[in-house]
Amino acid sequence: MGISPLSWFRGLEDDAVVAELGLDFQRFLTLNRTLLVAARDHVFSFDLQFQEEEEGLVPNKYLTWRSQDMENCAVRGKLTDECYNYIRVLVPWDSQTLLACGTNSFSPMCRSYGITSLQQEGEELSGQARCPFDATQSNVAVFAEGSLYSATAADFQASDAVVYRSLGPQPPLRSAKYDSKWLREPHFVHALEHGEHVYFFFREVSVEDARLGRVQFSRVARVCKRDMGGSPRALDRHWTSFLKLRLNCSVPGDSTFYFDVLQALTGPVNLYGRSAVFGVFTTQTNSIPGSAVCAFYLDDIERGFEGKFKEQRSLDGAWTPVSEDRVPSPRPGSCAGVGVAALFPSSRDLPDDVLTFIKAHPLLDPAVPPATHQPLLTLTSRALLTQVAVDGMAGPYSNTTVLFLGSNDGTVLKVLPPGGQSGGQEPILLEEIDAYSPSRCSGKRAAQTARRVIGLELDTEGHRLFVAFSGCIIYLPLSRCARHGACRRSCLASQDPYCGWDSSRGCVDIRGPGGTDVDPAGNQESMEHNDCQDGATGSQSGTGDSAYASSP
Repeated sequence: MGISPLSWFRGLEDDAVVAELGLDFQRFLTLNRTLLVAARDHVFSFDLQFQEEEEGLVPNKYLTWRSQDMENCAVRGKLTDECYNYIRVLVPWDSQTLLACGTNSFSPMCRSYGITSLQQEGEELSGQARCPFDATQSNVAVFAEGSLYSATAADFQASDAVVYRSLGPQPPLRSAKYDSKWLREPHFVHALEHGEHVYFFFREVSVEDARLGRVQFSRVARVCKRDMGGSPRALDRHWTSFLKLRLNCSVPGDSTFYFDVLQALTGPVNLYGRSAVFGVFTTQTNSIPGSAVCAFYLDDIERGFEGKFKEQRSLDGAWTPVSEDRVPSPRPGSCAGVGVAALFPSSRDLPDDVLTFIKAHPLLDPAVPPATHQPLLTLTSRALLTQVAVDGMAGPYSNTTVLFLGSNDGTVLKVLPPGGQSGGQEPILLEEIDAYSPSRCSGKRAAQTARRVIGLELDTEGHRLFVAFSGCIIYLPLSRCARHGACRRSCLASQDPYCGWDSSRGCVDIRGPGGTDVDPAGNQESMEHNDCQDGATGSQSGTGDSAYASSP
């Protein structure tokens, strides 16, 4: 499928660096009907309500924030390309204010901006432990109850990985420093608030399978929002509730095949009536190349944190569950003031043995199983998946789930997962779209990196999918129903929940709940009683007379 020549954005035309490097996309953020795009030295704002297709992608406003320390950055041995201000954090502080943090020539800083004006408000803040020093380092951030929860590398050498809370009414807290049991070379992917906790999704070098070499596992960790830190004797100014679990994305069988490396994750989406997150996983780098999409129900993740603690009893010993009689009370990692720890008003009041135990035992067992107990989709011996976006309310009845998947070769897949309204046991590939345009998105970056899809953002109201590459962003319509032309059977057999048959207009896009005059794709009864029927002539042949066909 070709890309509309106007449906892309590469940066400001008068920005001299754009011609060489392109956009250097960093983050998407959608607030109401505004799409914010964080990039190198800029944040761009697109009004989705008035973004007309024929006008292309045009920001209605933008902010510019350049580093003032480029020379010192170069003196420290960094390349010029590394010394720009890459905006790595872009999150809503409240309903009126954005927090933006940039790498700022390896001296990260944060600023607050008005959401509607994009004007700076207040003074700059240190970005340490909130934003990485290097744009290639991973980070996530989310505000919860007035505090910023961030995860990134907290030092210039990227040796101090941290999960950190700051900027709120509660005291700053962090994860244990240089403790591989807590974090071992993590790559942070996503963070979200849910119930009493904030959850962090990441991959890291496994401690429990160290004998196999540098094996990566996917994890979910959580902390209590009411955590106040420990006592002066244990975990002072550190989390008392930090726990982590393995996420198991694998194909079951006599020899289980694992997709261990988390690449991307969505926020909560409805799946079969339950709240779930969807993740893209790949195999280990020394394994058969492959990708999978796994979903995890949030209530399954919550139950996982009630599992057994794991430990390594000797330096070379295996990691095994801790017997219940050795676990102190209240259960380590519990939120003080509620549940089993209700008798302790604050985490500072927790017994020393509980604090000592949780510091040494952050890992739990068993791993969280995927929804449906297997991946929703697996791909091997082809391009690796890199990004995922999910519409959980597609179709005329807003009850169909559609996956949009980006890959490292510039393609975007549109997939119906198994089950759901289709009732099938296998996923259905609806479309495979070559979304990358070398003439519009290429730059100095290596071609392999340039083609990689690094961001996906759905605009269901506008019937669009925004796709980000390093050098540019483009948008695609969620469906191209007109390609089925005047063939009713082709339209309905496509099983595309965004397409339906209209007796007077042919195969049309369904945007939101459809009317009674539209027959949705996938309607088996309609397909069984109709061959390739032309809506205008009534012809049952796909090659017969058609009001939509070109004259011979």
